[in-house]
Amino acid sequence: MSSKKLINSVERCVDEALEGLVLINPGLQILQGHRVVVRSDVEDVIKAGKVTLLCGGGSGHEPAHAGYIGSGMLSAAVAGAVFTSPPPSSILAALRSITKAGAAGSLIIVKNYTGDRLNFGLAAERAKAEGLKVNMVVVGEDCALTSADKTAGRRGLCGTVFIHKICGALAEEGKSLEEIHQVASNAARNMGTIGVSLTPCSLPGAGPSFELKSDEMELGLGIHGEAGVKRTKLVSAKEVVTMMLDHMTNPKTSTHINLKKGDKVACMINNLGGTSVLEMSIIAREAIQQLESRGVAVERAYCGSLMTSLEMAGVSITLLHLDDTIRHCLDAKTTAPGWPAPMLPVGKATRENPEVMPYNQKDEAVKSSNAISVPKETAEMLYDMIKLSMEKLISSEEDLNNLDKESGDGDCGSTLARGAKGILQNLGPKNNPGLPVQIPADLALSLAKIVENSMGGSSGALYSLFLTSASLCLQSSVTPKDWVSALTNGNSTIMKYGGAEPGDRTMVDSLVAAGTTLSEKILLSTPVQALEAAVLAAEKAAQDTAQMKAKAGRASYVSAERLKSPDPGAVSVTYWMRAVLEVLKAA
Repeated sequence: MSSKKLINSVERCVDEALEGLVLINPGLQILQGHRVVVRSDVEDVIKAGKVTLLCGGGSGHEPAHAGYIGSGMLSAAVAGAVFTSPPPSSILAALRSITKAGAAGSLIIVKNYTGDRLNFGLAAERAKAEGLKVNMVVVGEDCALTSADKTAGRRGLCGTVFIHKICGALAEEGKSLEEIHQVASNAARNMGTIGVSLTPCSLPGAGPSFELKSDEMELGLGIHGEAGVKRTKLVSAKEVVTMMLDHMTNPKTSTHINLKKGDKVACMINNLGGTSVLEMSIIAREAIQQLESRGVAVERAYCGSLMTSLEMAGVSITLLHLDDTIRHCLDAKTTAPGWPAPMLPVGKATRENPEVMPYNQKDEAVKSSNAISVPKETAEMLYDMIKLSMEKLISSEEDLNNLDKESGDGDCGSTLARGAKGILQNLGPKNNPGLPVQIPADLALSLAKIVENSMGGSSGALYSLFLTSASLCLQSSVTPKDWVSALTNGNSTIMKYGGAEPGDRTMVDSLVAAGTTLSEKILLSTPVQALEAAVLAAEKAAQDTAQMKAKAGRASYVSAERLKSPDPGAVSVTYWMRAVLEVLKAA
């Protein structure tokens, strides 16, 4: 069976990909009748007496090679069918479009594969016969091979992109064809690449090009899926990078790169196509740290999808020895869309490990300016309210989880219990509380910070918003009316940022019912009576959610037919509210 691909047809996929590239980058043009992409200003380059650069090969390695066309890099690129060298006729057409007899000439950059060497070589010889000045550099920096096989030799891999950049910078400066060829040849001899694959790739219309078991990886394979040097069990990112660096610098292999303490290198961490950005950053971290631990200075580092193998999951690491010329070329500006220019500090060119930005943790201290305090007996009552309400949430963990299994992933109770345990851990003993129970505004801010960190998820964010907003109403006075304002202000804030409203089957239903009732009763009855009415209203609202269609939260993605029980978030509100009522009644 063929693998899944988002294409229109196998026959036209390369052409349509090139068409998409130039639509995104209108400074590029497709050469009529050929799979050739050319700089739109190439005539100006030729007139300026600058050397032009051509590269290419089979498709499927994007952004290589057409993604590296632009000032400071390539002038044109030729694409073959997927993993197939382009025909000499198209290569010759590309050369004719980027140079003329008597011009500065063109340098062809070719990866060391037999088909590419033959087809580009044939086109080069035909171009010379037509009076065009052409030279060619063959890049073969693969460090995987353990023998010096003269029939095929070292494969050209992602290091080719470094050669694009070096040659492009020199050409932009007006260097001669001979000078550029010499620098490029020297650079190619002073770099090495090795790759590792976790999954195979698959050509459009075909199945996987090879097989790897789910717990296997392959070291040293080529960018077309050619066999590597060994297969091993999947290991950690750290172990993978160690294995790659050890192999590519092993002096017992004929293709190793010489690397010693004190060397200065550029490091390119390349995504073979299907590796997540998260994994790539982890590999980049490991590569730089391990090289530095070996005494190697990583003065330039690049990371991204530079030379891929369709959707293959895996990475390659390229190391290039640096000198002043190479540094200058790598740092030169380019408009090529595929080049991954890293972000460096202003005025800096050499990569250095950044220091961790200092952060004064004293700034995290929860204090509101001159907030009012309450009498000792009120503070002790607040302590008891917090303790009892959190204990109630912890004891209700399983019940709330069971309710949540109907509408979510069954962890509502566990999430709330996590936050409750975090609060109790910080609460401390009653005679020496760890939370500022004597200052309600600061208490609300402290609770907000705890639930944000210990509860996590949307529940933690909602309760943190609720408590932070509530604290604003407890700054200058703490009357029963102020507590009501704190509740309603908190409700308004979580509706503003959470998006839920009464009737949406969420915790908001219970909170708003309690807030509305409390606002009505607080002026007409005692605080105990008002809160009791509010708790009853919250409990009724929570039970009513069983009949509601979910319009917010995770439950909104669940079929209404499956939602038969009350919303666990709404129910949880009633648990801690009733606990608060019990303490108030006992006071």
